[in-house]
Amino acid sequence: MGEKLLLDADKSAEAVSSRLHIDRREFLQFCAATAGTLGLPAGAEAAIAKAVEKAKRPSVIWLHFQECTGCSESLLRAEHPTLEKLILDVISLDYHETLMAAAGHQAEKARKDAMAANKGKYVLVVEGAIPTKQNGIYCKVGGQTAVDLVKECAADAAAVIAIGSCASWGGMPSTIPSISGADSSPTGASGVADILGKPVVTIPGCPPNPYNFLSTVVHFLTFGKLPATDKLGRPLFAYGRLIHENCERRAHFDAGRFAMEFGDEGHRKGYCLYKLGCKGPETYANCPTLGFGDAGEGNWPVGCGHPCIGCSEKGIGFQKPIHQVAKMINVAPPLQYPRIVEEQGKGASFAAAAALAAIAAAAAGGAAMLTRNMGLSHKAEELEKAQEGARSNKTEA
Repeated sequence: MGEKLLLDADKSAEAVSSRLHIDRREFLQFCAATAGTLGLPAGAEAAIAKAVEKAKRPSVIWLHFQECTGCSESLLRAEHPTLEKLILDVISLDYHETLMAAAGHQAEKARKDAMAANKGKYVLVVEGAIPTKQNGIYCKVGGQTAVDLVKECAADAAAVIAIGSCASWGGMPSTIPSISGADSSPTGASGVADILGKPVVTIPGCPPNPYNFLSTVVHFLTFGKLPATDKLGRPLFAYGRLIHENCERRAHFDAGRFAMEFGDEGHRKGYCLYKLGCKGPETYANCPTLGFGDAGEGNWPVGCGHPCIGCSEKGIGFQKPIHQVAKMINVAPPLQYPRIVEEQGKGASFAAAAALAAIAAAAAGGAAMLTRNMGLSHKAEELEKAQEGARSNKTEA
């Protein structure tokens, strides 16, 4: 980073640290970590610091539909710095049913006022799936169905972000029950993009990592646009690679070391969980490389010893049985890999096993020699017959 960029970042850190009452060093670390998460080039942390210092806080309208509020709970547990010290001062959270003090008519008035004052500039965040059956009667807020409400709020939004798997593609509420004739979920739960009929930025997960959402918002705040996404609207910085590619157990997979049962020797030693149903080989997310909150890097399913269930991947999470073996997108392990501990013959000593091996080798060698000798004997027999024929002819003469 150049000297000017260093000075700019330093000045921005001083200004923000005094305003937010956080340590200057901590703020600069946050900017650097965010830049690293987004995969931005050197010097981007200075631009992030400048944006947080100077840019007008974007208004955020946060809607809740069919969900468990787990995405908001995850966001509340963001660390370094904590949510109340930075995020709520970086953005203006003008409507959030779980966090706002207002209720009823006051809450709805706050939403409409924020939308009118920031028309074309606010960020709409949607948490939860949107029910569509029977004209959307299964979810209403302030007398409006979720379908009508999301369309109204999205009309003048500068950006729409679907947070969590439920909002991204329907998640658990969209699961089709195992009932004869059922072809959809009971409420017809759908993702935001399906309702709006246009692409939106999706941050799937159950719940998603709060830093993926945070980095997306900071990118919008810094550059005035959302980060690059894949065809499903997922930010590439977070969902560009398979979990399997960065998993801490990948070396065991490559070596053919697998846990076969929960609690067995391989499981206790941290071997690969592929054969227990881990969906990491077919799920795109950065779970192995980005820890949740402040609890360390071992606080995601695989780190805790449980297979990944593919919660961020449509068609896998909440649909495939948890212990069904994953479909390998890149490379599959050979089926002939042995188990961690192969069963041994009972009652056979090492000497007996060695003797058996010697007998088997001798038998194999004997068979090979016999085959060869059979060929030689055949030739000898033919030669002997020829010689006898010659002697017989000589005698007759």
